[in-house]
Amino acid sequence: MNVVTTVNGVDLDRLNATIGAVVADPALGRFEFRARNRWIDGGHSRATVQGFFGAGEEDSTREKPFVFDVDEPPVLLGQNLAANAGEFALAALASCLTGTIVYHAAARGIVIRDLECSVRGDLRLQGFLGLDADTRPGFEQIQVTVQIGGDFTDDQLAELATLTRFSPVRDMVANPVPVDINVVRA
Repeated sequence: MNVVTTVNGVDLDRLNATIGAVVADPALGRFEFRARNRWIDGGHSRATVQGFFGAGEEDSTREKPFVFDVDEPPVLLGQNLAANAGEFALAALASCLTGTIVYHAAARGIVIRDLECSVRGDLRLQGFLGLDADTRPGFEQIQVTVQIGGDFTDDQLAELATLTRFSPVRDMVANPVPVDINVVRA
């Protein structure tokens, strides 16, 4: 009988096998994720995510793409059909921090009962609208609050707090990432 050991819903055998495979062959750790977006009208567009490269090959497990609309609230001239791109970025950060803590806690044997990550980003339109060259168009600061419940010690809680450093989206938001933009005629 094969017994699967899980902590926080994470299969520890598979996690350890993944770690072992990447240690043995670092090339397996290279991933390329992709997204597309097509404008519909005004502030409304539709994003799709499907294929990615990882673990040495193109992934074929996603038979259908994940599709999500993006829009703006009326005060920003949208129709409120969906969250805006900045809100999706904050949601991505919150989701990545959550997953990072859960996976790393599981690897350390720390059981989490519940976890909620709240993210707030402050932005001034003057940058986006091109009204003030000294105001950045993106978030000026992002504040995150993570609430974690479980039967763990204060030392373990402090350890959980340090695990956010492993979040890929946190790293991408906190550190400059080269972005190469190529605009071509359709």
